[in-house]
Amino acid sequence: MLDFLAERLALVTREDWEGRMTRGEVLDEAGSALGPTTAYAAGRRVFYYRLLAHEAPIPFEARVLYRDELLLVADKPHFLPVTPKGRYVQQTLLVRLQRELGLSTLSPIHRLDRETAGLTLFCMQPQHRDAYQRLFRERAVEKVYEAIAPAPELGRRQDLTLPLDYRCRLVEREEAFMQMQEVAGEPNAQTRISLIERLSGGLAHYELRPRSGIKHQLRAQMAALGLPIVGDRIYPVLQAEELEPDYKRPLQLLARSIAFDDPVTGQPRRFDSEMRLLLSRQASTAV
Repeated sequence: MLDFLAERLALVTREDWEGRMTRGEVLDEAGSALGPTTAYAAGRRVFYYRLLAHEAPIPFEARVLYRDELLLVADKPHFLPVTPKGRYVQQTLLVRLQRELGLSTLSPIHRLDRETAGLTLFCMQPQHRDAYQRLFRERAVEKVYEAIAPAPELGRRQDLTLPLDYRCRLVEREEAFMQMQEVAGEPNAQTRISLIERLSGGLAHYELRPRSGIKHQLRAQMAALGLPIVGDRIYPVLQAEELEPDYKRPLQLLARSIAFDDPVTGQPRRFDSEMRLLLSRQASTAV
């Protein structure tokens, strides 16, 4: 395999290929590492992560909360992407865990925005990944988030009464694919929004229970209500991407808990984040 890669993908030197394979960074379809002396086999699919010339380290670490032969659950910090994309490869939760724990077959089960903190689930065995992902596709997972945003009376709706089951239709903006927007039509996004406590400075601590899984659902819906989540650089106004994130201003959105019936064992599963939103300590009145 080393001979093959060095010949076919010669923009990477043979020495670099050998180093990558020795470190377990070249994988087969099953996620198993291919070493430099692995025999070549025609038709085999080979996967590797590209190396970026300048990938600044993200100064936060994830914490593994749970691990068994089927699942790994981690608390992801703000700013850390889950999977390689764009200018992040080595500085992603997946690659970090694969390297630190020696788990080349580890794969994410669901999505969590780079800016969002909290629970992230990974499948330990490739043959079970689709079964777990099907839970999310079929909305058989109970997810609970927390957020800090302006108090309800500061929003656009004067009749806003919480808790509220908010339903709308979200689609990507044609002129800004990074943003979702509300449009007329059959709702495809539903969230139960509840008030946990009021905070100082006109803010409030919310519980958000999404009943669907549309891109940026919680962020877009809160912004549509005139209650954008604190620290959001996409809603309501899309801001230019920073060369280096402002680590002092994280998005105040946390994936707090997740529960489901395990599709492999049939047993109920529930996991809770050990992280907390920074501003929740500013509570002035509990509700």
